[in-house]
Amino acid sequence: MVAAAPLIPPLTERAGTVAEEDQLLVVHDVSWEEYEAILASLGNRAGVRTTYCEGVLELMSPGGPHEGRKKILARLVEAYAEETALPLSGYGSMTVRRRLAQRGVEPDECYVLGTVEDGGIPALAIEVIEKSGTIDKLSVYAGLGVPEVWFWKKGRLSIYLLGPEGYAEAGRSRLMPGIDVAELTQLVQRDGDQTTVVRAYRARLRERGGR
Repeated sequence: MVAAAPLIPPLTERAGTVAEEDQLLVVHDVSWEEYEAILASLGNRAGVRTTYCEGVLELMSPGGPHEGRKKILARLVEAYAEETALPLSGYGSMTVRRRLAQRGVEPDECYVLGTVEDGGIPALAIEVIEKSGTIDKLSVYAGLGVPEVWFWKKGRLSIYLLGPEGYAEAGRSRLMPGIDVAELTQLVQRDGDQTTVVRAYRARLRERGGR
């Protein structure tokens, strides 16, 4: 396998520029030890997210549209949690990995009921898909035991719930059953700044009594 250092420069944007598209690099035949070494070399380096599954490693540098969509989704989820008093804690793109499953991932956003001290596996992971790689993300999340995964892709929000036979797409969140998927989709695509969109959503939730 190529040394870890050369994997990083192609994903780095020039200082002062904002990428419009995601950049994706796929590397095969990566051992678990090499994966962990790459994580250590990246450290808290902003703008590079990793996904690992049975020897395949993807490094992704998200563009501006990607980050905008994941952030508005996160702010709407957090607004819902606050209005309904759901004890949700956000951990952004924290690394979740399990050596025995040979899987690791850094979601766009993830949430835990309570705190990570109560259990390190997120209750919910959110992924914005602007450019698809070779790794099946649901296979990764299933191996990690994440109960609920949301995908935003091509203007559509899909919710997957983990069951005994793997993930199945669902019309409603198990963690936040009061969320209307069609409404959330419309809000994510709404024009205007994020604060205005979130305030409008909070107003709707309060009109419904937070339900």
